[in-house]
Amino acid sequence: MLGLDDIKRVAAAAEAEALSHGWAVTIAIVDDGGHLLWLQRLDGAAPISAHIAPAKAHTAALGQRESKVYEDMINQGRNAFLSAPEVRGLLEGGVPILVQGQCVGAVGVSGVKASEDAQVAKAGIAAL
Repeated sequence: MLGLDDIKRVAAAAEAEALSHGWAVTIAIVDDGGHLLWLQRLDGAAPISAHIAPAKAHTAALGQRESKVYEDMINQGRNAFLSAPEVRGLLEGGVPILVQGQCVGAVGVSGVKASEDAQVAKAGIAAL
């Protein structure tokens, strides 16, 4: 289970990664059920990113895999997956937080290129 200290550490590391590149992003952290625990919109981040980041995190937590997996699946023609229940952030940038093989939550980032969103999320998780 993610504690508040864990969440703050992940958020601080993700913020540091984004700021080191001058990226204006929103960072969302959710628990294993996809429930929002942290939302941080950096100065200059687009308002829509505050909706996209939690959706990416939610999808990564429930699926227990990076949201990019779903984006790739859809891009490869499996459009029926768009009707799957409870997944709504089907874009790269959602990364699960795995501890000893168990998903305890996820980080979702939105605001820059998808691969850069994922980079920020992974930098946050690496702080654990």
